[in-house]
Amino acid sequence: MAKFVHGTGEDQETKHVSTTKTPSAEQGSHSNYRRSLGTIALTATGLGSIIGSGWLFGAERAAAIAGPAAILAWVIGALVALTIALTYSELGAMFPKAGGMVRYGQYSHGSLAGYLAAWANWIAIVSVIPGEATASVQYMSSWDFGWAHALYDGTELTGTGVGLASILLIFYFFLNWFAISLFAKTNTAITVFKVVVPALTATALMVAHFDTGNIVHHGGFTPNGWSSVFTAVAVSGIVWAYNGFQSPLNLAGEARNPGKSLPKAVVWSILIALVIYVALQVAFLMAVPGDKLTAGGGWASLGFNSPLADLAVAWGLNWLALLLYADAFVSPSGTGMIYAATTSRMIHGVQENGHLPGIFGKVDKKTGVPRPALVLNLVIAFLFLAVFRGWGSLAEIVSVATVISYITGPVAVMSLRRISPDLKRPVKLRAMPIVAPIAMIFGSLVLYWGRWPLTGKVILIMAVGLPVWAWYEIGKPLTQGRKPWAELRPHLKAGAWMVAYLLVMATVSYLGGKDFGGKGYLPEGWDILLVAVIGLAFYYWGVRSSWRNPSLLTVEAELHAEEEAAAAEAAETDDAKVSVAAQG
Repeated sequence: MAKFVHGTGEDQETKHVSTTKTPSAEQGSHSNYRRSLGTIALTATGLGSIIGSGWLFGAERAAAIAGPAAILAWVIGALVALTIALTYSELGAMFPKAGGMVRYGQYSHGSLAGYLAAWANWIAIVSVIPGEATASVQYMSSWDFGWAHALYDGTELTGTGVGLASILLIFYFFLNWFAISLFAKTNTAITVFKVVVPALTATALMVAHFDTGNIVHHGGFTPNGWSSVFTAVAVSGIVWAYNGFQSPLNLAGEARNPGKSLPKAVVWSILIALVIYVALQVAFLMAVPGDKLTAGGGWASLGFNSPLADLAVAWGLNWLALLLYADAFVSPSGTGMIYAATTSRMIHGVQENGHLPGIFGKVDKKTGVPRPALVLNLVIAFLFLAVFRGWGSLAEIVSVATVISYITGPVAVMSLRRISPDLKRPVKLRAMPIVAPIAMIFGSLVLYWGRWPLTGKVILIMAVGLPVWAWYEIGKPLTQGRKPWAELRPHLKAGAWMVAYLLVMATVSYLGGKDFGGKGYLPEGWDILLVAVIGLAFYYWGVRSSWRNPSLLTVEAELHAEEEAAAAEAAETDDAKVSVAAQG
């Protein structure tokens, strides 16, 4: 029997859950990964994930929702992403394992909370892959050819458009099939292009036309009120864009020096992207023809198929339009390629958490690629493409699911400081006791800003994944003649806070202010305060609910074994040096 400490601090005995692996089994699966990614490659991965289709469509969509105040929406989005990213940076450096983002909740709270966090995270990331393919094809529809116009009907991709997007999905798949080193080299080259072209686009549009009257007229700086700024953060693709900071963390198992490179890659990718996105937003706002805004009735009337390219054509920058049409393939394809890589590592992580068949934990020995997981994600990407055929509809779903996945980071990082204080922490921020609850509040606010009924729909999607968890934790043990209830009880108790959080947030979203799609029972301003208080209350409940569960004990043993092996290797190296010196 192994003793585990529950959130109350009391010792209680329980058996290891059947899905927990031994340290040697998990180490064996990870030994096939290649630790070949340095800080530059990881930063390129983060930045390449952030600068995908978001820069092609985000400026227009944010402007349509918030008008010129969309500039502030990008800043707020970056602030939210940075606070949450800081919590995940500590976790990523502690547990440098493939698919890291789907593991942390499992380590701190056991199977229920861990599964819900992993499910939300995976849904948010895997749906980006078809989103990037959709963005490329949607931009292509503006080409001056009849067949190109037939790819997009103004709302969603046509059958031909879906077919072309499917070919792009297969292209992303094969770029990841062969080796992580090929992925790293390809991605770094693409990321350079993805940074240069947006910077060039913002500069060229500002030089061609910079109408400051667009900020004064057509409703002023905040034509739809301040609530629209917050909604833009949640649903216009801003959260989707910044969510790319996760990619380096999900490739932690392939980082050469994760303790140093991961936090640098995460923070720098967000900051560089912030500068680029704000420049693009300013350029877009000033380049929109004023007569178009007047004729359409303001910013909400915007409806470009290929926003930046259409503006380039409008101001005679045909060379820029051609470059943008080309980059509409490069930028989303680069991001799609990255997410195809990171989501396959996430599937590996979910399998090692005990909630998928063993085949999805297999890593090809020759290439270091989890190929079965890669195939599964390709199939799911096809399903998303069939259901959500427009970039906007995908952006909304991805953004809210992303926020749900965020809430476990702040809770997990402080939970693990409480229940596993002796674990080695290569990155340990002194201000984390302050940063973590603020990050939880920010995440809760962005979830609320996503507007009802979208928030309710995405929370319902979270419930759709529960039967898979129930099969592995209840159904499968019962078929084996075992009674799982005693083993499962502490997992349910530790995960109750997350289930309650989702239900409470759905209720508040439904009853909340009309500015955010609710029934209007909560007065303006008070609804924001209530959500902040709810986020803080569930943060403390979550931290107190953490316990030393089997998954945590397993990873602690694994990390301890790795430290002993590294120390023994270092000692052998020192002995060899002494021997050589003595012989000399």
